[in-house]
Amino acid sequence: MALIHDMAESLVGDITPMDGISNAEKSRRDEATMDYLCKSLLGNVYGGLSGEEIWKVWKEYEDSETLEAKYVHDIDKLELLLQMVDYERSHGGRVDLGDFANVSTRIKLPEMREWADQILAGRNTFWASIGETPSDGVNELSQEMIDQLDEYYGKT
Repeated sequence: MALIHDMAESLVGDITPMDGISNAEKSRRDEATMDYLCKSLLGNVYGGLSGEEIWKVWKEYEDSETLEAKYVHDIDKLELLLQMVDYERSHGGRVDLGDFANVSTRIKLPEMREWADQILAGRNTFWASIGETPSDGVNELSQEMIDQLDEYYGKT
């Protein structure tokens, strides 16, 4: 599921809440792309079973009702946080990507929230070590951005 959930990005691109594309439109594009990949490209491989299996796993992720799907959604958000922190560190604190920290409020599973808290604590330690205070991205968002995130991720 962790590999399959991003298959559509190979053609659609990585659409984020900051892109101004509604979640409904993102879902439409992703579904059309997965139809193409699973039915057109893989439709005749092993009698179409591979494509059907991939489609089912992708749909399970999209519906986000199973524990596995929630876990992969949360891991995807943790990966974004790790990228944010790594980028800030690799640029010596000259870049503050705190707007992305808001994704931590969208994490559902308690264990994943603990990991997010640890990642953000490490981020704060880094910024303190260079004598700076980073933006946290949680209390600094405009109502418009909060509405975009709610529409993209669902209300918290």
